[in-house]
Amino acid sequence: MDNLVRPVDRQERVAAQGVGGVAAALASPQKKASDKKNAGHQADKLVYDFLQRLGEIKVLDPACGSGNFLYVTLQKLKDLEKEVIDYGLSRNLGGHFPVVGPGQLYGIEVSEYAHDLAQMTVWIGYLQWMHDHAYSLRNEPILGPADNFKCMDAIIDLSDPANPKEPEWPEVDFIVGNPPFLGTKKLRSALGNEYVDRLFALYADRIPNFSDLCCYWFEKARQQIEDGKSGRAGLLATQGIRGGLSREVLKRVATTGRIFFAESDRDWVLDGASVHVSLVGFDDGSETNLVLNGRPVPAINPDLTCSADVTLARVLTQTTKIAFYSDVKAGTFDISSDSAARLLLQPNPNGLPNSDVLVPWINGRDVLQGPRHYWIVDFGTDTPMEDAARYESPFEHVRRVVLPQRSGVNRARYRDYWWLHAEPCAEMRERVKSLHRFLVTPIVSKYRVFSWLTSPTLPDHAVVVFARSDDCFFGVLHSRLHEVWARAQGTQLRERESGFRYTPTTCFETFPFPEPTAEQEAAIAEAARELNELREHWLNPPEWTREEILEFPGSADGP
Repeated sequence: MDNLVRPVDRQERVAAQGVGGVAAALASPQKKASDKKNAGHQADKLVYDFLQRLGEIKVLDPACGSGNFLYVTLQKLKDLEKEVIDYGLSRNLGGHFPVVGPGQLYGIEVSEYAHDLAQMTVWIGYLQWMHDHAYSLRNEPILGPADNFKCMDAIIDLSDPANPKEPEWPEVDFIVGNPPFLGTKKLRSALGNEYVDRLFALYADRIPNFSDLCCYWFEKARQQIEDGKSGRAGLLATQGIRGGLSREVLKRVATTGRIFFAESDRDWVLDGASVHVSLVGFDDGSETNLVLNGRPVPAINPDLTCSADVTLARVLTQTTKIAFYSDVKAGTFDISSDSAARLLLQPNPNGLPNSDVLVPWINGRDVLQGPRHYWIVDFGTDTPMEDAARYESPFEHVRRVVLPQRSGVNRARYRDYWWLHAEPCAEMRERVKSLHRFLVTPIVSKYRVFSWLTSPTLPDHAVVVFARSDDCFFGVLHSRLHEVWARAQGTQLRERESGFRYTPTTCFETFPFPEPTAEQEAAIAEAARELNELREHWLNPPEWTREEILEFPGSADGP
């Protein structure tokens, strides 16, 4: 029965299709060939369009140096181009000629020698790649013009010194590079006071003063993206960009766009230099696939973490006016204990004791490694020169040693008030003078250590001073909670093992200080006292310690 039914069913289907159906069925092989040919043309056009787009990409390195980054960029573009060409040939899509060349690369470099070298580097790299991959080389001239390399300052235009302005960067698709790293302490010595002052004024509303120099390249790249003059940027920075003042530029990046790629802390070893850097890729927010330290993450914070965003923490009113940067002397005011002993015993014709202006002095090293028993000449915050000169021997020391150090500086206060410390921190002095003791911690330390001091000891600027004297406060600061918070808010040094930088504004004034009950406060205070006693006995065993009284003339209300 089945054999009888099948022919009938087939005939019925043919009849139902009609003559047109039969013609379509007979023509199907030709149609398939035509569709295949059209698909081939479309695939070939996709390859062609992609190669054309590759040949139009523009890449800028705004601190190109001798051209290393641009050299690598060109190599990668050429490799991708060859991969696409080979793909087309392997599928019989037709041959395509390479179009990627040095003309797509743009560089900015302030050094004339490096500027010329960068152009040569890029062209040689291009010729090497063409030769190594058996592509025919151009005839004459071997090297073409490279007008897209500019010899100029990338972050400030001083062609009219009276009116500094931002230089124009070319419109490109991508910005890459390794901007120069220069920390806060070296800005003026390396660049000069006049240059730094103009730079600060030009970027005053965007970059905090004394951010790392590389932050200015980050801000310029961010502005290019916000203005639609670039699509993406990928820059290197010192890993310190994750914290402190430098982090503000990454906050701006996150506000107007998004950080989509980052390596938060990476070894960078090159030509004998060994540093730790951060790699940061950012755009206008278009990229949604985010990668941090090689792992996909839902978000990347301005401190280059993906957990709770502590960069959103704000200064709290209850923790202000407690922690201070201490005294900045800007000169050799400090003296050894032997010199201090001699000066303290020397009389003045007016009867004033030198102990009025000679006090014990400590810095971070003394806190961490034990006291060296240094003293310092300190004429206070605003003592007139005539009054300071009444203390003859201390004043003579400052005149002989400090005056030559201060006479050549540009800052008027440093130069004209050479007998006074540069930044005597009057508010800190006022806040601690009524306390029987106060707390200090080194700004830079591998381990966070807090220690008690008593007046009239004067801490150096490398020490943070806390105007508190209670044990509970000491205990909270030594807690793990505060340690974790301070590490997240502070700035890491070269590598994590070297420690981190503690700053009053970010590490302490943003810290959500607990409000313990009376019982909790008593328990914390008791634990803190025990900790301090144990540590002091361990550092200074009674059987190894000898106390001596240093006697010298003093004023009625002096030390």
